Amino acid sequence: MIAKLYADDLDVLMYSDIDKLPYFNPDLDYEAVAPSVKSFRELIEKADGIIICTPEYVFGLPGALKNAMEWTVSTTVFSNKPFVFIVASGSGERAFESLDVIMSTLLQYKIPDNAKLLIKGGRSKVNEHGEIIDPKVLEEIKEIVDTLIVEIENPINVIG
Repeated sequence: MIAKLYADDLDVLMYSDIDKLPYFNPDLDYEAVAPSVKSFRELIEKADGIIICTPEYVFGLPGALKNAMEWTVSTTVFSNKPFVFIVASGSGERAFESLDVIMSTLLQYKIPDNAKLLIKGGRSKVNEHGEIIDPKVLEEIKEIVDTLIVEIENPINVIG
């Protein structure tokens, strides 16, 4: 949806292989890093900015997302990278808090409030085709993506 909304402004790559990353093992992080992990890290490093959109599962982050973030701990791929996140779920508060802590650590800066969005009752905000039907939510998503664009264009702001 973001790619469609910003087709003229952003080249959006949706990383869809998150479930193909091996389980994080710090013993394999240096000498035997899987090609999928290397590729994942390279994509992050090359990106001008990052958007993470996630649901909440059992009051936490989806395991595949947490695993992917763990594979970046020993790197600096996220350091001072323009970043925003969206959690859309029934409640989402715990995943929201968890992602905020994890990414603030990886990014090495506190994520400003205008760079994070919690959409409660996510399923009620979309139609059967997954299109957002709630105008307030659509506006909030546009605002957060616009925030990312400003951060990409003015990287000094991310250190805030």
